[in-house]
Amino acid sequence: MSNERYDDEILDSNEISPTDVDGNPIPVTIPIMLAPGVKVVYTTRLGGVSAGGYGNCNLGGKGGDDPSRVLANRTALAKAIGCDMSLISQVHSGVAVDVDELWDPGAEPGTPYGFDASGTPVDGAAATVEADGQVTSRAGLALGMFAADCLPVLMADPAAGVIGAAHCGRRGLERGVIGATVEAMVAKGAAPERIVATLGPCICGDCYEVGGDIADAFDARFPGTFTLSRFGQPGIDIAAAALQELQAAGVPMDSVVASRPRVAAATQYLSEDGELAALCASDGEGPALPERFAAVRHSMCTLENPLWYSHRRAALAGKAHEGRLLALIVRE
Repeated sequence: MSNERYDDEILDSNEISPTDVDGNPIPVTIPIMLAPGVKVVYTTRLGGVSAGGYGNCNLGGKGGDDPSRVLANRTALAKAIGCDMSLISQVHSGVAVDVDELWDPGAEPGTPYGFDASGTPVDGAAATVEADGQVTSRAGLALGMFAADCLPVLMADPAAGVIGAAHCGRRGLERGVIGATVEAMVAKGAAPERIVATLGPCICGDCYEVGGDIADAFDARFPGTFTLSRFGQPGIDIAAAALQELQAAGVPMDSVVASRPRVAAATQYLSEDGELAALCASDGEGPALPERFAAVRHSMCTLENPLWYSHRRAALAGKAHEGRLLALIVRE
């Protein structure tokens, strides 16, 4: 991947209040400028009001967390990024939707919305439009994708003013969700050769262990994505598969922007964060924070990096549930 456009500046968190004017925690996010006027934001586990296995900034509504806490986290995030959010119900499909056909232009700015099956805005606690890709040409509307090992892919054609986001798990990749999302962008005036993209946090090929039959089938569909995981079993590289799908959809590979440098810098900056240390001391998912960071080889990997939620890390720890991060893209 090339065109590593990122901001070297890391703000001193000691100079920034961790709470808003109402005393609510402000979600800790990692912003990346994807293109002029187009921003990507990754949320972390930090800065929310969820508790226990969901701690602290769970934004997913399907895992059994207290809905009032999920809504509080989503509302705080919308305020922090200063725009509306479009949240859909992800089902590991190959379906992408045009949310401009659903959005209510009279909705109150700054409120996080999803959409029900009839296209009516709802308050973010229960977005029920089932899809795994979404696109918009509306400025100020952030497209959000939940993840806790699956791969968010964020895309933009700045010239056409069109952005898109895709949720790419193994099944979604096999079902063509990236191609469907690019097609939906093209239907709104985007051109594949103008699209810039970035890959968000996901479980890496060294950690994504699957059965041998699954790994073989995935490699047959996406050649070269078979791995031998660090656990000694067959695995797959979903990020490598996503790059193949982007290329197949006509997106130039030199227009894929690496998120890793900015994420690596933020990870280093938060390596002694008090809230993260407390989470690592209580989440039952591994050793204390210093030992976890010493073992991080891929800062984008959701299993390795304790900044992210990880379904696989929680399962290895015998936990019954975990939270979800959001990867968002917005045209300002």
